[in-house]
Amino acid sequence: MSRENLHRAAFELLRIPDLEAKLSGCARLQQAWRSGELAATPLSLPELTEPGRPARPSLVDPRELPRRRLGSEGGRLSMIHAIAHIEFNAIHLALDAVQRFHGLPDAYYSDWLGVAVDEARHFSLLRERLAAGGAAYGDYPAHDGLWDMALRTRHDPLARMALVPRVMEARGLDVTPGIIRRFAAIGDERTVAVLELILREEVGHVEAGTRWFHYLCARRGLDPETRYFELLREHLRGEIRCPLHHAARRAAGFSESELKKLEELCARH
Repeated sequence: MSRENLHRAAFELLRIPDLEAKLSGCARLQQAWRSGELAATPLSLPELTEPGRPARPSLVDPRELPRRRLGSEGGRLSMIHAIAHIEFNAIHLALDAVQRFHGLPDAYYSDWLGVAVDEARHFSLLRERLAAGGAAYGDYPAHDGLWDMALRTRHDPLARMALVPRVMEARGLDVTPGIIRRFAAIGDERTVAVLELILREEVGHVEAGTRWFHYLCARRGLDPETRYFELLREHLRGEIRCPLHHAARRAAGFSESELKKLEELCARH
């Protein structure tokens, strides 16, 4: 009996605009893969330049977003909404890593389907925190920076692994402890608990990026550290923000040498 194609199934889920269908579809896709209903056979798919999205939130330039201050209820909800939007985009990034890059080991697809399921759960938890405050996803404007990096790395899984998990998502490891402290200071312990869960699981997501980046470098005969910093220069002009969360980054596979070089890049900008 022939099996359905994993890449096509991930492509179809990625392009769905309905929020509820996308969230529930992640777990169904993972289960179908685990049960052997899907095969990761390379095939030709249409180029997908935009994922399916609900009509809201409106997407604006990051510079147009107001500063989020937690001193008011509106500011608190705006911050939760911003984090929820990041998690929603992270679903797209994980699904895109499955649908776009073919010919990789089955373990690669298992990892990124698992990430998609985690991100859908993170988004749902944050949406519950919005609802508790009388708000909903889409009530505040947002930006599209994460998907922009997906487009910039769409032709090369090695660049994708370096620049999405090991830069964009690793930045989340750096900033989340400070955000947790801000929510703790205003007594929002339920949001603190959600963010602490997200931080723990995001370490694993970045570690998966590290592992597959190293795998792809080995397959091409490249030194991972050298290639990583070349990609930072090519795509980000070597601009890295600090402070770095060294413990979380170590757990996610960053070497001491990489951390030292990243700190040096921070000092230059």
